Amino acid sequence: MRLAHGLIVSCQARADNPLHGPQFMGAMALAARDGGAVAIRANGAADIAAVKAAGLPVIGINKVFAADRPVYITPSFEAAAEVVAAGADVVALDCTDRPRHGEAPAVLVRRIREELGAEVFADISTLDEGLKAADWGAHYIATTLSGYTAETEPRPEFPDLALLEGLAKRVSVPVVAEGRFNSPELVRQGFEAGAFAVVVGTMITNPREITRMFIRQGVPV
Repeated sequence: MRLAHGLIVSCQARADNPLHGPQFMGAMALAARDGGAVAIRANGAADIAAVKAAGLPVIGINKVFAADRPVYITPSFEAAAEVVAAGADVVALDCTDRPRHGEAPAVLVRRIREELGAEVFADISTLDEGLKAADWGAHYIATTLSGYTAETEPRPEFPDLALLEGLAKRVSVPVVAEGRFNSPELVRQGFEAGAFAVVVGTMITNPREITRMFIRQGVPV
C-alpha cells in the first residue's frame, strides 16, 4: 500500500503519558483520519493493531531500548516482523550510521522487502545517510532523526529544511519530512522544500506537551 501525498499523523504515547495504550492511540488515529490525515505512524504491535481500525496505511515502528545501543527504532529483523504481523503496511527503521547490535540497516532493508513483503521507511539524520538508504532500496526517506544524532546535535528549534530540500533534489523515492513540524506554517514550508508527505506528532496527539507549550509561551511568571 503506497503512502499518499499529504499529512501523516504520528500516534504515540510513552508509558509515562496518560494517553499511553492502544485504546487511546486507536481513538487518536480515528480523529486524525476524520481530520484528513493520509496515514498513521504508530509504535508497537498493540498500538499498530488498534490504529488499523482507522482504515489508513500504517507506518509501524518497534522501539527497543538498550543502555549500550543508541539505535532503538526497529533495530532488528525480529522487531520488524512483529509490526508487520500486527498489520503495519510500512516498516520504519533507524538507517543512521550509528553503531548497533546485529544486522546492518542495508541488510534489514533488503530482508524487510524480500521476506516480509513490506515497504521500508528509512529514518535518517544526514544527506549521506539518506542517499545510502535510497540505494539500499528504501521506499521512503524521512528526516526523522535530524537533531537526534551526535553528528546533527545540538538539536535546532525548527525542522531541518535544508536536509529535506537536499534529499528531494538527490533521490528518486518520496522524501518525508519529520521532526519539529510544530505548526501549519512549518508544514507548508516542508511541502515547499520538496516533501512528499509531512509527519506531525506532538502538536496533534500529545495534549500534555501542547499544554506545557501554552504555559511556557503564554502564561506570565
